[in-house]
Amino acid sequence: MSGSLSPWAKSGIALLLCTLAAGAAEEDPADLAADPPQVRAIIQQATSFELSAADSNSLWQAARLYCEASRLGSTEAQYRLGMLYAFGRGVPANRAFAASLFSIAAHQGNARARDMLDTVQFTSSELPPCVMEALLPEKPPLISIHAGRTNIEKRIDALPENKRWVVELVKTLAGWYSIDPLLVLSVISVESNFKVNAASPKAAQGLMQIIPATAERFNVKNAYDATQNVKGGLAYLRWLLAYYQGDLTLVVAAYNAGEGTVNRYKGIPPYPETKHYVTRVLELYENTHHPYEASRAEPAAMLSRKKP
Repeated sequence: MSGSLSPWAKSGIALLLCTLAAGAAEEDPADLAADPPQVRAIIQQATSFELSAADSNSLWQAARLYCEASRLGSTEAQYRLGMLYAFGRGVPANRAFAASLFSIAAHQGNARARDMLDTVQFTSSELPPCVMEALLPEKPPLISIHAGRTNIEKRIDALPENKRWVVELVKTLAGWYSIDPLLVLSVISVESNFKVNAASPKAAQGLMQIIPATAERFNVKNAYDATQNVKGGLAYLRWLLAYYQGDLTLVVAAYNAGEGTVNRYKGIPPYPETKHYVTRVLELYENTHHPYEASRAEPAAMLSRKKP
């Protein structure tokens, strides 16, 4: 642990930033509002440690808690952890870690992180191990991959270079939502063919074709921002997985036609578009069930009526 400034922090750029360091722990209501209550509680506890700064252990405790909140997807925590790494407060100063954390938070709409990126003019993809443990979890895959390459993997292999970054974005974000990235990529392939600016006559927008009602429901401010779009789609898929208890036939049908329609017909609606959509997604993914977090939603009433 370190309480002194690194050589980078002593450079001309960092000296310009030092005025920002003292205010890094000040709450930003707009950014905190996007976090669920349990994450806000973690950040508030970390803030108390950081503002007290009685000793290096207090700052280390702040860094530990910000890291925990960062793993849960909080852009405010990612920004604050980046500031600690930028100035070596409570953790060893690390320019690469700081820049990478600022980049992740900025791409998800955190204005202060974006300002830091503009100021430091430095990019990196190297994240602290405590964050990477969640982004790239060392645990068995969510599904058993079939022998050989699945259809969606073959589709990904054939993507042009200018679309491959979408795959990496999905792989990074899907871990935060405990969703197999191959399922998300199957949806994106059918929804938009990996086109960030895709639009439909029904006002569906972006990679995962988020409609305005879904954007509002899952706090997507700009559906044409790739990160926001994928996070909104992931949040909706996570909810649908819990609501339909992992039944992908129902989940995918509801993603296309809405859960109200699926419930009304007690299965795939008799719409040619939706039937074709479900077939295409599941042919790519090659699986009809996915693990789910039961706490995310009460099961659909139609599921209980199906049971004997």
